[in-house]
Amino acid sequence: MSMGRFLLKRSVQGVFVVWGVVTAVFALRYVTPGNPITFVAPLDASQQLREQIAQELGLNRPFYVQYFDYIFSLVQGDMGYSYIQGVEASQLIFARLPATLELAVAASIVAVVISIPLGVISATRRHEPADYAATSFSLVGISTPNFWLGIMLVLILSVQFGLFPTSRRAVGFLESFGNLVVLSFDPLRFALPLNVTEFFHDIVTWLAHITLPAITLGTYFTALITRLTRSGMLDELGKPYVRSSRAKGLPETLVRYKHALRNTLIPVITVLGLQLGTLIGGAVITEAVFAWPGLGTLLINAINSRDWPLIQGSLIVIGTGFVVINIFVDALYAYINPQVVH
Repeated sequence: MSMGRFLLKRSVQGVFVVWGVVTAVFALRYVTPGNPITFVAPLDASQQLREQIAQELGLNRPFYVQYFDYIFSLVQGDMGYSYIQGVEASQLIFARLPATLELAVAASIVAVVISIPLGVISATRRHEPADYAATSFSLVGISTPNFWLGIMLVLILSVQFGLFPTSRRAVGFLESFGNLVVLSFDPLRFALPLNVTEFFHDIVTWLAHITLPAITLGTYFTALITRLTRSGMLDELGKPYVRSSRAKGLPETLVRYKHALRNTLIPVITVLGLQLGTLIGGAVITEAVFAWPGLGTLLINAINSRDWPLIQGSLIVIGTGFVVINIFVDALYAYINPQVVH
C-alpha cells in the first residue's frame, strides 16, 4: 500500500469517527437532564411563550428531523446560534480555540524537552542515582493532581515570589506577531521590522503567562513519556543489533542516540499524538485554575447555562481535533517506520 492510499484510508476512517462524535454529542441533548428552554425563557414565561421559543429553536420537531438539519448545517459550517450569548456558536468557539491550542502545544513542548532526555539518562544509567531520581520524578508527576499543582505553583511562584502572573492570557502568540511590520519588500535591501520592542515585549508577556499553565498541564504528560522512554530504551539496548553495533566498534553515543533512541521514539510519537489530543480536550481544570480563556472554560460555562449549540460545537471541535492529530501521527509513524504502510 502506498503512502497516499494509507493516508486516504485513515482519512476516511476519521470522517466516520467525526460523524460518530457528532451523533453522540447531538444525542446527549435528549438524555441529559434539564430543558434548554428554561435557560432561554424568562422566569415568568407562560406556556405559550415557551412553546413559541421551542418552535423558534426547532425543539418541537421530531428527533430525526433535527438531527439531519443539524448535520446539514454543520456541513455548511453553521454550529448553531447561542441564544444565551447572543452570538453564533462558531464565532465564540474559534475565538477561544487558539488559547487552548497554545496551552496544549506548550505543555507538549515542556513534556518532550524534559521527558525524553530524562528517560534516556534513566535507561543508560540504570540502578544509579540518576535513574532513581528520574523514576521518583515520574512517579510523583503521575500521582500529582493538576489542580493542586497549579494552585501550589501560583501560591509559591506567583504570590510568594512574584515571578509569574497569577492568571489570564494577556496576549496571544499569533497576536504578538502583529507588531512585526516589514519596512521594505525590496529583495536587494535588508528588510527591517518595525516595533521590534513591542514584539519582544509581547513574546515575553506571553511566555510569562503561559509558563505555569503549561507546566501544570504537562507534568503528568512529562512523567508518562519519561517512563515510556526509559522502558523503550532498556528494551532496545538489550536487542542483538545493539550488541552487534558495539562489537563492530561503533561509538556508544551513535549506538544509543541514532539507533536505539530512534527505534524507541516510534511508540513515543504515537503516545505524543494521543496525549496532545487529550490535552486539547482535558485542559478544563488547568484553564479554570489560571483563568485561561480557552475552550475548557467556555465549555464549562456552556454546560452550566445549558447552552446546547455551544456545548455541541465545542465537543465536535475537540473531537475533530483529536481525529486530525491522530491522522497526522499515523502519517509521521508511517514515515519513520515504512513497514506500517504495508
